[in-house]
Amino acid sequence: MTTEQYVQAVLNHMPPAMPRREQIGIELRSHIVERLEHGVPLDEVLRQLGDPAVLANSYLAEVPLIAAPHGRRIAAKLLDVLLFVCLFAALLVPAAALSAFDVAEQWIGIALIFSVIVVGVLGASYTVLAEWRFGQTLGKYLVGLRVVRESGARISFGQSVVRQLPGFLQVWWIDAMFALFTDNRQRAFELLSKTRVVAADPVAEPRHATA
Repeated sequence: MTTEQYVQAVLNHMPPAMPRREQIGIELRSHIVERLEHGVPLDEVLRQLGDPAVLANSYLAEVPLIAAPHGRRIAAKLLDVLLFVCLFAALLVPAAALSAFDVAEQWIGIALIFSVIVVGVLGASYTVLAEWRFGQTLGKYLVGLRVVRESGARISFGQSVVRQLPGFLQVWWIDAMFALFTDNRQRAFELLSKTRVVAADPVAEPRHATA
């Protein structure tokens, strides 16, 4: 394993929106290079640093997870909904244009149904992919929230899917009510997926890697 492969393996266990994530990568690379310059073989340096997942968890353990306030979660959801309202409005323009050309009503209806389907599919896919790949949707980014595992690590694709099941099953209101009564303000399907939403603000300085 090369230095870069090891550093990336460590960073891959961390949420993309984790405070100082990129800085940790820079510091870890510098730490390895310093050891190499002192004549320590790369294999020995990496052995001393240990398993990438364990090292990543040591960094994560020093970043307190602050449960997202209900108001900010609602604001994030409203911003995401607004995004897709704008998208839906944009898709309605071609449908409205059809009426100006005396197109049959059934074709206008088909265009409207197509717009609704596209927005629905994109909305579900967007949330799942954004939280899995980046740890936050645009709405969460704008209000300073991120999605993590209960340990603070990056969530998996499967966890991201489970988080959105209430929307597919139309039980989102029951799911959301759990956040009012759980210690970490987790929804029911967040408890099920072992994920949570936390403040993205830097609140702690992780330690440097040590041998």
